[in-house]
Amino acid sequence: MEAVQRRRVVVRGVVQGVGFRPYVYTRATGLGLAGHVTNTPEGVVAEVEGAAAAVTAFCERLAADAPPLAVVDAVDHCEVPLAGGAGFTIVASRSGGPGRTLVSPDVATCADCLAELADPADRRHRHPFITCTHCGPRFTIVTGLPYDRAHTTMAGFPMCPDCAREYADPADRRFHAQPVACPACGPRLRLLTGTPPRETADADPVAAARRLLAEGAVLAVKGLGGYHLACDAAQAGAVAELRRRKARGDKPFAVMAAALADVEALAELGPAERALLTGPVRPIVLLRRRPAADRTVADAVAPRCPDLGVMLPYTPVHHLLFGLPGDPPGPRLLVMTSGNLSGEPIVTDDAEALERLNHLADAWLTHDRPIHVPCDDSVVRVCDGEPLTVRRSRGHAPLPLALPLPVPPSLAAGADLKNTFCLGEGRRAWLSAHIGDMDDLATQHAFERAEQQMESITGVTPALLAADRHPGYRSTGWAQRTAGARPLVRVQHHHAHVASAMAEHGLDGTARVIGIAFDGTGYGDDGAVWGGEVLVADYAGYHRFGHLGYVPLPGGDASVRRPYRMALAHLWAAGIDWSPDLPCVAACPPLERGVLRRQLERNLHCAPTSSMGRLFDAVSSLAGVCHLAGYEAQAAVELESAALSATPAAPGGQGYAFALRPGGFPDRGPVAADPAPVLAAVVADLRAGTPAPVIAARFHHAVAALVGTWAALARERHGLDTVALTGGVFANTLLSSACASVLRERGFTVLRHHRIPPNDGGLALGQLMVAACAPHHPQRGEGHVSGGTRQSA
Repeated sequence: MEAVQRRRVVVRGVVQGVGFRPYVYTRATGLGLAGHVTNTPEGVVAEVEGAAAAVTAFCERLAADAPPLAVVDAVDHCEVPLAGGAGFTIVASRSGGPGRTLVSPDVATCADCLAELADPADRRHRHPFITCTHCGPRFTIVTGLPYDRAHTTMAGFPMCPDCAREYADPADRRFHAQPVACPACGPRLRLLTGTPPRETADADPVAAARRLLAEGAVLAVKGLGGYHLACDAAQAGAVAELRRRKARGDKPFAVMAAALADVEALAELGPAERALLTGPVRPIVLLRRRPAADRTVADAVAPRCPDLGVMLPYTPVHHLLFGLPGDPPGPRLLVMTSGNLSGEPIVTDDAEALERLNHLADAWLTHDRPIHVPCDDSVVRVCDGEPLTVRRSRGHAPLPLALPLPVPPSLAAGADLKNTFCLGEGRRAWLSAHIGDMDDLATQHAFERAEQQMESITGVTPALLAADRHPGYRSTGWAQRTAGARPLVRVQHHHAHVASAMAEHGLDGTARVIGIAFDGTGYGDDGAVWGGEVLVADYAGYHRFGHLGYVPLPGGDASVRRPYRMALAHLWAAGIDWSPDLPCVAACPPLERGVLRRQLERNLHCAPTSSMGRLFDAVSSLAGVCHLAGYEAQAAVELESAALSATPAAPGGQGYAFALRPGGFPDRGPVAADPAPVLAAVVADLRAGTPAPVIAARFHHAVAALVGTWAALARERHGLDTVALTGGVFANTLLSSACASVLRERGFTVLRHHRIPPNDGGLALGQLMVAACAPHHPQRGEGHVSGGTRQSA
C-alpha cells in the first residue's frame, strides 16, 4: 500500500488577489489530495494529504505553474501529522500577525473581461467596473491585510447572488476576485456638470462624456489611482485651454490612444515599445514621434519635444469612453494628464475633486468606489531595445525589489524632486509609487500618508533611516523629525545614484564600480552644487575620481528657469566675451545682463556647480535652442530633440573636446573636465553658420567621448572595468546610447537603469543600500556620513 503523507506548504510573494487559492484548489483536487488552503498575513498556507508521490508532485511545480499575475518568492513545506478527512477546501482567511504577503499592483483589464464588456449577451455588458482574478484594481483599493474584500474599498458593496456564486466557485474566473461586481451590486458611474456640479440625467454617462470631449470640453475622469484631466488631443483649442488652466507651461502632456493602430500613426514602434504598450502594466511610453503626428495631435500636446508620451486604455471606463463597436464616434486620442495643478499631488477624493479641480474641469466622470492609495501612471521609454523606467508607479508599486544584500528594517526618504521613498528589510525593498515634488505642502502630507500605508502592508517597522545630505531638503527634514532615537544616515546624493544602479543590477558591493552620475543638482561634500560626477564607489563609500569643472550658478533656481543665464555664466567662466551675436546674449534683457555681470564679478549668490544638467542648459541656450525653461530639463530635452534631427555625419566635422586637468588620486584631486574648449567650439560653429542640430549632435558626441576618457583613466588608476551610468541626465536616450557604445568599444561592462529610474525617483533605493552598509550609524544630530568618503585608493 502506498505511503500517505501530509505536508504544510507556505507560499510567499504576490499570491493574494491573483487567483492563487483557486489554482491551489484545482491542483490539489486534480492530484486527488485532501486538505485546505487559506490566506494569512505571511502568505498562502495550504495543507495537503494523500499519496506521497502526489504530495511531492503538488509541491514540486507549485511555483512554476502559478497564475500569470502571481510572483512567487518562496515555497516552504514540511511534513506534519496526518489528519485524515476527504476533499479539499478553501477556508476563510486568517488575520493577525506581521504582514508579509505582497500586494499585487493594479493590472490592466484582461482580454476575457474586454470580451464580456463588448458582448450584449453577457450580464456585464458595458459594466464600467468589470474585473476578474487576472485584472483590475489591487494596490489602490487595499486597506489592510490579508487581501480580502473586507480589507478593500469594495467592502461597502455587498455582492448580489450571481456575483456571490461566482466568487464562491473555485472553477470560476472570478473566484475570490475581491473587486468582483456587476451592474446590480457594484459601484455606479456618474457624470456631473454645472455650477455647482450636479449629476446629469443621462442614461449612459459615458456616452454623454464622450460627446462633451468631442465638443472640446475638459473632463475630470476618475481612474484607478486618481483623477485624470482629459480632452480631445486633436483639438488645439481644448489642449491650449487645459494647458492654461493647469498652469502647465510647455511640459508635454501624455496621450491615451483608443487602439494600437492609432499609436502606429503617431510614432515609431519596435517590439519593445509594442510589448510595453499592450502589456498588463500599460505605462505611458515615450515614443519618437513620426512627422505625420503633427497633423494628428495638436501642437500644444508636446511642443518642441522629440517624444510623445502614449498609453493605451487600461480600465473598462477608458474603453467605454472611446466607445465599443457600434457606438457613436468620439475622439481617438485623448490628453490624459494627472488631475491636479502642476506641482500638487494627484486628486483621489471625490469631494476634493469637485473643489480642487473646479476651475480645471468642465465636467466630472466619477464613481463611488473609493481610492485608498494614490498612484500616478508609470512612464517608460526604450533605449537600445530595452526599457528605461522614467517613473515607476502604477502597475509596479508595491512589487518588491530583490536586494543583493540583506538590510535591517530601514526607511530611505528619497529626494525632494520626483520623490519616492523606500522601505526595506532582509533581501526585499519596496519603492513607493511616485510622490512628486516636495516643495508643496500637500505633497508632503501625501508622502506621510503613503509611508504609513506602505509600512502597514509590508509589516516593516524601520529601525534605521536614511536621507539626502542636503540641509534644505524637506524629505531630509522629515527624516530628522521622525527619527527620534533611531539612527539616521545622511547619504551623498550621487553616491546614492550609483548605489541604486548597483543594487538594480544585483551587485553585492564586494567590488567597486566607476559611477558616472550626471544630473542637475546634488549637495556636494564641499558645499558646492554637484552634478557631473565620476565616483569610484561601492555601498560602503566612494572616492570622487572626477567631475565637471566648477562654474558659478548665479541666483540658483533663477538660472535653472532661464538657461540663458547659465549660458552666460559658462561663457564668463570660460573667458568668452558676451558678444551680441550669440543667441544667449540676445535672449538676456540688457538690464538683467548688467546685473548678472556684476553678480558674477563680485561672486554674489553664485554657488559653484559641477552640474552636467546645467551644462546641457547652457549649450541649449548658446545654440539658440531654448532660452526659457517652463518645466524641469526642458532645455536639455529640446537640445536632444535638435540633435536627433541632425544628419548622421553631424558629430564629425570640427568636433568638440573637453580639457582635462590631471588627478584621480585623493592627494592629487579629482580629474576635472573643463568645458571651456567645447563652448569656444560652439561659438566658432555658430559664427560659421553651423545649424543648431549639428551643434547639438556634436555636443552629445563630446560628452560621450568625455565619459569614455574618464572611465579609461579610472581603469588605469584603479583597475576597474564596470561603469554605472546614472542620474537624470541619462534619461536622455541619445546620450545614454552614445556613452554605452563608447564604453563597450573600450571593453567596459556597462550598467544602465531599466526597472529603476535613473533620476531622483530611484534615489531612495541607493540611500537604503548605503545606509545598510555604512560603517557606523550616527544618531540624530551627530552629523552625516555616506558610508564614509574614501580618502585612499
